Amino acid sequence: MAVEKSLKVLIVDDDKNICDLLRLYLEKEGYSVILSHDGEEAVVKFNALKPELILLDIMLPGIDGWQVCREIRKKSNVPIIMITAKGETIDKVIGLELGADDYIVKPFDAKEVIARINAIMRRVGSPVAEPEVKEVTYDKLSVNMTRYELKVNGKVIDTPPKELELLFYLASNPNRVYTRDQLLDEVWGFEYYGDSRTIDVHIKRLREKLEDISDKWSLKTVWGVGYKFEADEEE
Repeated sequence: MAVEKSLKVLIVDDDKNICDLLRLYLEKEGYSVILSHDGEEAVVKFNALKPELILLDIMLPGIDGWQVCREIRKKSNVPIIMITAKGETIDKVIGLELGADDYIVKPFDAKEVIARINAIMRRVGSPVAEPEVKEVTYDKLSVNMTRYELKVNGKVIDTPPKELELLFYLASNPNRVYTRDQLLDEVWGFEYYGDSRTIDVHIKRLREKLEDISDKWSLKTVWGVGYKFEADEEE
């Protein structure tokens, strides 16, 4: 991936060796890297420097990664990739519930991290690359991927990038059933090493935003299979 401008990535981890390794790989890819080794400093640097993406460890001195995620989500939908301990499924779920877009598990391959960052930044970080308008609309619903904007009843609803991408994909293919693995592959855009519970968490958060908006469409669970965006044919 050729980074068209020096996009800023904030790495938050108290392990300086991990920070140095990730910085090496990211700078080689053309990113500008900001480092932070504790939660409180991370919030300060985020507010001051406005990074385009955050790599966020959970276990941090001061305030932990979950609280950092909460603080950032109060004011921004910048993509956040959580760094979790091996096998700690509950950490992954909590991070996603708080608004993180993705997670990686320690120990990780730095090349995998770069692939995930590049995949997100291709969709979010370079609006010049895709000038055409990408939008789906239904009754009282609009999902615009050019502006990364969700509108419900004409009102913009703050929504993390990964939720928007998932909703856009499903709504662009109405009444088609997708398995969780298919959605991971299509929406995340590269081989995903997590588990399918990621999809369940994102669907749950979307339903909270879209509940009882219209009787002409809905996010449906197809038990034993996956999910679909069900819509009236005339829509």
